Amino acid sequence: MTDHSFLKPLPAAPQPDGVDDVTGLVSGTFGIGTFRDGDGSAFPGVVLPGGGVYSLAEEYRDTHAVFEDWARASNLANDVAAHQDRHAHDYRALTILPVLAHPNMLCAGSNYRQHVAEMMTFNKFNQDKRLADESDEQFFARNLREIDRRAREGMPYFWTGLHSSLCGANEDVPLPLVGEHPDWELEFGAIVGKTGRYVRPDEAGDLIAAYVMVNDIGTVDEFRRADVRFMYDWVSKHQPNFKPFGPFAVPKEFVDRNKVQIRLKVNGEIRQDWPISDMIFQPEQILSYASERIRLVPGDLLITGSPPGNGAMWGNAWLKPGDVMESEITYLGRQTNRIVAEETGGRTPTYGPFITEW
Repeated sequence: MTDHSFLKPLPAAPQPDGVDDVTGLVSGTFGIGTFRDGDGSAFPGVVLPGGGVYSLAEEYRDTHAVFEDWARASNLANDVAAHQDRHAHDYRALTILPVLAHPNMLCAGSNYRQHVAEMMTFNKFNQDKRLADESDEQFFARNLREIDRRAREGMPYFWTGLHSSLCGANEDVPLPLVGEHPDWELEFGAIVGKTGRYVRPDEAGDLIAAYVMVNDIGTVDEFRRADVRFMYDWVSKHQPNFKPFGPFAVPKEFVDRNKVQIRLKVNGEIRQDWPISDMIFQPEQILSYASERIRLVPGDLLITGSPPGNGAMWGNAWLKPGDVMESEITYLGRQTNRIVAEETGGRTPTYGPFITEW
């Protein structure tokens, strides 16, 4: 295995007090999500520490309507949380659905300083940039300097995603027939509550309604292809259930981003454990950039990129059927996803893996 001993972890973010065992919410906060009780209809609900869930179905048809009316809906949610005078569902007995059913998805990439420097240092596609006799440690340090230049002089990067890849926080993730290196990427996300064009970064915080977590799973051997000049193709990031989303979104006023830590385990072993302070571009900068290029609308979902700790850095320990991922982000709850083989009814791919040599 490649020697990574010179890579130093960042200090963990200081953690808030009062994290609830049932939900992962911090005391005094609440989440908003989509749930189903038994065989009933899905409903938008407010989740409290301890596991009480209060339906908003009388006021809003779904969470899309909640975020489209965020100013009033957030006041209602605060009132529901304060008075708790509605029927309480038990969080542990509900089916947790994706927070939003069909958001526009903005998927940021190359956005954690350490992660990007590791990819630039160890991925084979970047080895032509290595100087003669340059060690991994020297190459890594030079790549960090390039990333810092990008932070000063460059701009954010995102692609758009497919909401058909979303699943609930505790759903199984089937591994598709195409792609041999399925990998995890637990990410801090933001849900938009307003629209705007040409929004400055110092104004863009006003666009954010709530924060949420998403695991941006992908088959990482399915990113580069040689039969088209562009060479990159991100469609395999959006296989079914490749985006566990939720369990709920937490209004931004409850989240101190200085205390947010991303943690993911596979089969009980820690794989990602990183503070979001290592982002190259903050959510406000990414949304400002986005506002120059697309029409942002309430309910848009921004995910802000993966910290280090992916499968390649663990000796190519890719996901396989039988694995269990346990994920948590400070303030934003927890996910548990079992990895299974996809049931295809005997059908097989026509085109199969990308052509990597042409």
